[in-house]
Amino acid sequence: MSPEIAGPAIDMIGPHVHAQLAARAGRPVVIGICGAQGSGKSTIAAGLAERLRVAGLRAATLSIDDIYLDRQERERLAATHPLLRTRGVPGTHDVDLGRRTIEACGRDGTCILPRFSKSADSRAPESAWERVEGPVEVLLFEGWCVGALPQAAAALAEPVNALERLDDPDGRWRRYVNDCLDGSYRPLFDRIDWLVLLAAPNFDCVAGWRRQQEHRLRASLPAAGKGLDATMDDAGIDRFVQHYQRITQHILAEMPGRANLTIRLDEARRPVAQQEPLS
Repeated sequence: MSPEIAGPAIDMIGPHVHAQLAARAGRPVVIGICGAQGSGKSTIAAGLAERLRVAGLRAATLSIDDIYLDRQERERLAATHPLLRTRGVPGTHDVDLGRRTIEACGRDGTCILPRFSKSADSRAPESAWERVEGPVEVLLFEGWCVGALPQAAAALAEPVNALERLDDPDGRWRRYVNDCLDGSYRPLFDRIDWLVLLAAPNFDCVAGWRRQQEHRLRASLPAAGKGLDATMDDAGIDRFVQHYQRITQHILAEMPGRANLTIRLDEARRPVAQQEPLS
């Protein structure tokens, strides 16, 4: 997403952030930004943080991608189910690190924000983590499943795509992921004060958006040291996004009814409408 396209979304979110600051004086306001892969979450979060800093506020960003378990940790996790080797779904993040980071942002002194290197498929060395002076007034917490709720157990029975049908025929992987949303992820997401959903028109757009991301990533990395994602062809990307399909579709169906703000995007990722929950 270009800054020009991100601008209108930032305009929609900005006034609400200031209202939250007034209502929650004395502690960091955590703004959750949820959206499918390629929907512009990182660009919007970075642009909004910069705008808040210009206004004199201490603002920082944290991506759920930055608390991924590294490759070795996921290899151990794969003993539970081979699909957990692939980063991204609930269960493949260090949620305790996320909670500790949010708590640290509310304290005086330097707050260190973790960063993950996708090219190395591991957390960046701590010397490369971002440092901000605390206490932070606004933390923008973004990610594809930020704020997601688990599905009802009955909804897990039928596979939603070929990946689930062929690689998870007994539903063990999707139950594990769902249990994580219902368990360890709840305290992390409960820390969100105000939730924004960037709503894709449908899931079919997501694979195309992801291809665009990967093509840019592949072009930006040297031939040596490319990460797992950067080596995928388009067929590999299509398979990869199937890991995210179930939760993404669940989010698109249920989150608009409870997100504090839903920004609906068109296929070019332009904001075309906004809505708040009815109650």
